[in-house]
Amino acid sequence: MTPRSGTWMSFGEAFDLPLAVDLRTAARALGLCPATAYKLIHQGSFPCSVLRLGWQYRIPTAGLLRALGIEERPVYPADLRAGADFAERRDRATESETEDYT
Repeated sequence: MTPRSGTWMSFGEAFDLPLAVDLRTAARALGLCPATAYKLIHQGSFPCSVLRLGWQYRIPTAGLLRALGIEERPVYPADLRAGADFAERRDRATESETEDYT
């Protein structure tokens, strides 16, 4: 079950995944070929929960990240700064609104 060269998913790609992914994307994240992923599902040994929607499989990203040993998303300094800037702008807007009423 060794992945082919260049098939591993980077951390950045993993953190940008939507709430649920298709089986091929999950297999790529786990370093599996899609055929092996299908086999594991049919054997009931896929490493995370699998949703069957009609003829398609969907894998919740939270379970996939846990299967990869990633419990939480990383926090980047740029995100913290952007959040602080947003809170500051919101507080200033709230202050100016309340000043109008006094």
